[in-house]
Amino acid sequence: METKPYLIFKQNGLLCGVEVGCVREIFFLPELTPIAEAPQDIVGAIDLRGEILPVMDLNLRFGYLWQGYCLTDSAIVIEWQEFRVAIIVNEVSEVKHIPESAITPQLSYGRDKAEASHRFFAGFARCEGDIIMLLNLDGLIGYSPDKTGAEMPVSASGAHSWAAAGKVEGKNLPLGINPKLLAEDAKVLSQPHVFCPNATPEEKAIFRERANNLKLLGDRGDSAAINMSLALVVLNGEYFGINLEVVREFADIRQVTPIPCTPDRIIGNMNLRGEILTLVDIRNVLNMSADTKSLSKALVVEIEDLVVGIVVDEILSIIFVNVADLATIPAALNSANREYLRGTAFYEEKIIAVLNLHKLLTQGGVVVDEEV
Repeated sequence: METKPYLIFKQNGLLCGVEVGCVREIFFLPELTPIAEAPQDIVGAIDLRGEILPVMDLNLRFGYLWQGYCLTDSAIVIEWQEFRVAIIVNEVSEVKHIPESAITPQLSYGRDKAEASHRFFAGFARCEGDIIMLLNLDGLIGYSPDKTGAEMPVSASGAHSWAAAGKVEGKNLPLGINPKLLAEDAKVLSQPHVFCPNATPEEKAIFRERANNLKLLGDRGDSAAINMSLALVVLNGEYFGINLEVVREFADIRQVTPIPCTPDRIIGNMNLRGEILTLVDIRNVLNMSADTKSLSKALVVEIEDLVVGIVVDEILSIIFVNVADLATIPAALNSANREYLRGTAFYEEKIIAVLNLHKLLTQGGVVVDEEV
């Protein structure tokens, strides 16, 4: 049965999921910088290692009122068609592998089809007694209402409002909007915007420190995030972490075609939705015994101009580790292993070896030189 991994998170009491292959990074919510003329659900931007990244408030995108933020909120950086945006969520939960058979693409409400369609959700999944709403990134990021009147209202304490669009004194107000709130909005908008105005001085300092840390990493030329997102995989019973930034997607292995006159580490080619993907086994480079009897899972990674499928035994989860917390490589590990490791981390009392996949693929002899 074909399954697909989703990162599960909670937002405003809703249980939602986004495809793991689209997740690039997760960190606690930092202070946001307001952006003039941005859509109402884009509540600001952050400087993420030199990249100005827009930040979306899912409450506003879904049509709810603005509710403010707290220190336990997180930002998930997602990538869709080469566009990157951070979405604010209340709590990141776990990764779940959901079979296609458990997903209902659309719900029927017995109403007009156009009215009942979902723009922001690709389906609804049954998973261990829960119903999880799966994000449709095409609609979530790309959809834009045809009319200004179709945009979402926000509360009196929000940074954006109908008053900002000139709809005051009860003129052209959406049904249910209280004109008194708009008067309060006008007062808020007459003052300089302050991120999370109801936060305590201590909380504001933490939000600001998080933003400065994200920015300083770029100023130092350090490409690692405060929290590195790792795909946790198993090879021969050992745990390895692969930086999620180079992982394009997770894939099930099907119908492998062997390639003649290639080293044993080249498993063969696989058709991945029309793309010919070469599968490689990195275990021999790590001085591990190769075992290709059970080919089931692969990580599709993209490094520079190289796209390959890394064969693994299992894909367990996505974890997040602070780069500063990476431990040195134990001396007991073979020197060949040490060369392609960034460090080690702990996960549920197990040691994880964090791979330097860029070095392994480009200098470890995994890639076949076509000129030879």
